Amino acid sequence: MSRVARRDQAGPDPGPREPRRGYGAGSGLRRRALLPALVAGTAVLAAALALGTERLAGPHGSDVRAAGEHPAGRESAAADGRWVATWTGAPVRAAPVGTREPAGTVVRNAVHSSAGGVAARITLSNLFGTGPLVVDHARVNSRPVTFGGAGRVTVPAGGHVVSDAVRTRIAADSDLVVSFRTPVTGGHITQHPAAFQTSYLVDARTARPIDEWRYLTAVDVFSTAASGTVVAFGDSLTAGSGSTPNADRRWPDLLADRLKGGWGVANQGISGNRLLSDGRGGVAGVTRFERDVLGVTGVRTVIVALGINDAQTASPHLDPQQVVDALRRLTGQAHARGLRVIGVTLTPFEGIPNFTRSREAVRQEVNEQIRAGGVFDAYVDFDEVVRDLAAPERIRADYDSGDHLHFNDQGYQALADSIGLGLLTGAPQG
Repeated sequence: MSRVARRDQAGPDPGPREPRRGYGAGSGLRRRALLPALVAGTAVLAAALALGTERLAGPHGSDVRAAGEHPAGRESAAADGRWVATWTGAPVRAAPVGTREPAGTVVRNAVHSSAGGVAARITLSNLFGTGPLVVDHARVNSRPVTFGGAGRVTVPAGGHVVSDAVRTRIAADSDLVVSFRTPVTGGHITQHPAAFQTSYLVDARTARPIDEWRYLTAVDVFSTAASGTVVAFGDSLTAGSGSTPNADRRWPDLLADRLKGGWGVANQGISGNRLLSDGRGGVAGVTRFERDVLGVTGVRTVIVALGINDAQTASPHLDPQQVVDALRRLTGQAHARGLRVIGVTLTPFEGIPNFTRSREAVRQEVNEQIRAGGVFDAYVDFDEVVRDLAAPERIRADYDSGDHLHFNDQGYQALADSIGLGLLTGAPQG
């Protein structure tokens, strides 16, 4: 059986991909250089902030964005570029009760680009806040960021804000630091935990590492090379559980490597997320799809990789048709916006404590219907890619992170390599 199937023929992969820049020994050097850089200059930064803050009256509201605006002005940008998402981190939940940032804390979110561009803008979210979020001195790397022309902005509880465009050259496949100060203590912190990426909270004396992204939910770039944005919509297998931290070895990262800046890749995976019901992994996929897929800048194609948590935590009475019907609804929503939808089959999980034959039957039935067609525009058979041929209800040992559910770097590489690049546009086979 072919690993990739679809209703119309997929275009060929454009050939062997070049080794990922900096992977292997180079990756360790790159990350070792980045992490000290996140901390370096802490005293200088804190001193600069202490010199005084202009009390600028920033705009208030849930959204401040000049959508599609050319960074050089308001003229049409269709002929020479477009805005795409180069990085995203879906908001998941509020930080645990009692988690607070002292007034004056600088949040330094470390992220990694997919596409490059000549300008950037950021989205900050206060979705789970119980009070206003005040932000000032925002920067992308070393470049100041403004909001409606002001250096200070207040984001109401439940709202978000999109910055002005800042002229700065962002390279594809590069490390970025998006920093900002929270000059007053606010309500609950909106976060994306389990980032598998070290960011920092900085004050005048210390830089404390955290494995989460705070408030930052997107970085867009104005690109003359990218065709649009591919959104990877999934759970912990998309978020990268089991991959090497600080190495960008999630399968969406590795797909972005193959695309070489020709598309933005937005990773909207959330650890623990389920398709049908809310839980520790945030709101259900059917609920967050509009926010985390349809709302992404430049989206043209979505890869739906959800459903395994519904299967492996299912009650004995879960009808797999509920999962399939929900996947079809997501496809319908995407089609209504003119988007292309690629689905993936659910991967094996025998060996985890939750495994039962009835739950495995749910997975098998969902996969059977995906393979039969009529759920997505196309599908990639992730199950076939990673299953053990001698025990097909299990992950291959050389792809297993050790918990029999998540993959190691080699497994995520195999998933990324199985996605024919022609699937993203539906290009005919040449």
